[in-house]
Amino acid sequence: MKDIISLFFAYAKSGLKSRFQYKLDAIVVIFAVFLREAGGIIAMYLALLKFDTINNWNIDELLFLFSLIFITYGIFIVFFMALRDFSDWIKHGDFDRVMVRPRGLLTQLVLCGADWLAAFGHGTLGIILFIVSANKVGIQWDFGMAVYYVVIVISGVLIQGAVFLIFSAVSFYVVETNSLKEIFYWNMRKFAIYPLSIYHKFIQSILIFVVPFAFVNYFPAQFFLRKADMAAYPDWVMYISPIVGIVLYIIAYSFWKFSLRYYKSTGN
Repeated sequence: MKDIISLFFAYAKSGLKSRFQYKLDAIVVIFAVFLREAGGIIAMYLALLKFDTINNWNIDELLFLFSLIFITYGIFIVFFMALRDFSDWIKHGDFDRVMVRPRGLLTQLVLCGADWLAAFGHGTLGIILFIVSANKVGIQWDFGMAVYYVVIVISGVLIQGAVFLIFSAVSFYVVETNSLKEIFYWNMRKFAIYPLSIYHKFIQSILIFVVPFAFVNYFPAQFFLRKADMAAYPDWVMYISPIVGIVLYIIAYSFWKFSLRYYKSTGN
């Protein structure tokens, strides 16, 4: 484990040096990512100037909900970038290089790289949203609440990592999975930034049982906010995000191990 941690920091140092070799370009990219993601929030804010709330969620509560999506993705992209782009690894033959190295395959994929610019862009936005909203939504912060917040952030990262690990395993069969990721991750992520209760039951079911974004931000946020729309769901779902993250990752890892035996190189 000590060796793996030292390798992670070595890769991180190398990746940061590479990304920031041209500092101005790196800063512009970070700022562009930040503005791209902030655009939706600005649009929502302008809409709320007229409508005040969305299903009784005010602007500060929505910002708190949004912050979980951006913070968890900012961390996710540090550890799971290779899984996000795994179909490219197979198409270009890069996974063959990983297979001949004396390290676990998944360990190498986690260690080998991070999209630091996207991580800084999303993470910075998430942190700003959290700082702006956390003291305005009526949360009585104490040590226990702070610890649980950290736990649900880790759970959100794990859930998204598990989703992309499943996509990566599917790549062993069909190689190209970008369309699947577009439908089942990126589009669902757009739904997930708003309260789950505003959607039709079909969309709610997808966000709970298929791509469980509800356990990344909505149910954890309800633990802190206790909004009235939580009455539509059993109370215990507010507490199980860590369990969902662990169980989903175990399922995803098992599927990955099973699917690995069917991998065939695409050549170069």
